[in-house]
Amino acid sequence: MDQSVVHLWVKTEPFIVGALQIPPPSKFSMHYLRKMSTYVRTRASEGCYPRLFWPMWRHIACGKLQLAKDLAWLYFEIFDSLVERTPEERLERAEVVSSCTSEEELEKQRNKLSVDTLQFLLFLYIQQLNKISLRTSLIGEEWPSPRDKSQSANLTGKSTCQNKNWNDYTHQAFVQNHLLDLLELLLDPDQLTASSHSTHGSLVSPEAVRALSFLIEGTVNKTRTVHPLHELALWQPLHVKNGYSKITKAFSFPKLEIWLRACLTGSPFGTSACLKSGKKLAWAQQVEGTTKRAKIACNAHMVPEVHRMVVMSQVYKQTLAKSSDTLVGAHVKVHRCNESFIYLLSPLRSVTIEKCRNSTFVLGPVQTAIHLHSCDNVKVIGICHHLSISSTTGCTFNILTPTHPLILLGNQAVTFAPYHTHYPMLEDHMARMGLATVPNYWDSPMLVCKENSDASVFRLLPPNEFYTFVIPFEMEGDTTETPGGLPHAYQKALSQREQKIQVWQKTVKEAGLTKDQRKQFQVLVENKFYEWLIHTGHRQQLDSLVPPAAGSKQAAG
Repeated sequence: MDQSVVHLWVKTEPFIVGALQIPPPSKFSMHYLRKMSTYVRTRASEGCYPRLFWPMWRHIACGKLQLAKDLAWLYFEIFDSLVERTPEERLERAEVVSSCTSEEELEKQRNKLSVDTLQFLLFLYIQQLNKISLRTSLIGEEWPSPRDKSQSANLTGKSTCQNKNWNDYTHQAFVQNHLLDLLELLLDPDQLTASSHSTHGSLVSPEAVRALSFLIEGTVNKTRTVHPLHELALWQPLHVKNGYSKITKAFSFPKLEIWLRACLTGSPFGTSACLKSGKKLAWAQQVEGTTKRAKIACNAHMVPEVHRMVVMSQVYKQTLAKSSDTLVGAHVKVHRCNESFIYLLSPLRSVTIEKCRNSTFVLGPVQTAIHLHSCDNVKVIGICHHLSISSTTGCTFNILTPTHPLILLGNQAVTFAPYHTHYPMLEDHMARMGLATVPNYWDSPMLVCKENSDASVFRLLPPNEFYTFVIPFEMEGDTTETPGGLPHAYQKALSQREQKIQVWQKTVKEAGLTKDQRKQFQVLVENKFYEWLIHTGHRQQLDSLVPPAAGSKQAAG
């Protein structure tokens, strides 16, 4: 038993979903986080430790770290959204928030919320992932970078996955390089020197190691059973190596650090493992002959459910549709997909869409975040907990979301519109992800970065430009209309258009045309419609749909 080999790796989700894709506030540096770490422990009785309540974080963030209140709430809320909860708990909270009739009431509800203090400190620290380094900016390796159209789209190498949030090599390097800081952040103040550093005799509490489980997990002898870090660390045969003492009920700082470094290895559930050994997905709807370059990998067949991942790259001029257990709860990354229509009609954990052009994405409910980066003329139709966008041009978002859409760096001509479609299983999928129809902040985005203080980067779609969207696949299920309905102005615009159609039909009916005139008139209308399809680009979507008789019921395949 003593010969058992422990493999540890850095968890993917805190980085994919938790690290906001902007440079962090300067006050999230180690210097200030150390001060915060000491401060919260000395005020344990005031709602700071071991749980940090919203009023105390607001006090620290706004008073000491000089953050705006809405930014303080944003970080608190993103971390809180990563905490494991049942769908019922999520829906219950949505109901409480939607019943608030004023800012005061909302703040009163927020005051009841708390997060794990030590894990929250780690969460604030990993925001450094997207910190801009002057040196690496100068040599062109830093995010966000100017778009480079000539760069290789190959996804299999270490360096090509530019988005740090999705690059598990970067996550591993980040934790390895900053392990000392991460551990020191978790130490009790009496284990630190006057300058807030550890000593050879510093002891790490089991609570601190439990907090580190937010970032690290592992297995024994590469079995399929995944354990959080603290469970492995407290396992008796490992005490000699990791320095746990039953007398002090704590770990030796130097021994624990050496043990962690020795055991840390590449994640078997990260993007690179998925691309290397993932299965190619089968699609219900697919135009043959144009998928040679497409790479679509999925790891659902070989990983525990919570680690599901799907990576799609270089899909070109395709209409792809999927609704299956393979996708349920998966982190999805779509990369360099052009002139395509992609339907992922299952409950998802997160979705990242990057470097895509002239495409439409119709998504099932996304439990955490949808993030778009470096996309042109893309339409996203979805229900999600968070939406964030960076470096996009001319993109449209038909969204239902309980949080403010986040406009990060480098966006132009963004359009927000209400969610406007449905498919038969939609409400079941929403319930499964704990997503409600209220509150819905699709129309009040938050400009997160200073360069975006100009609100002209976005607009709300005018009701006269609004049309509903029909998902062209047959599936089993009970949902027959858009969840939550449409905002009044948009519903009114649709009704007025419907009335015009009825008047037009009546006019044609009463015109008393002969059989030949009716035929001529029909040809004229069809020609005009065909011209419109070509002009708007909708013809491609229609042409790429397989006729129903050939299997549109297979969307669940």
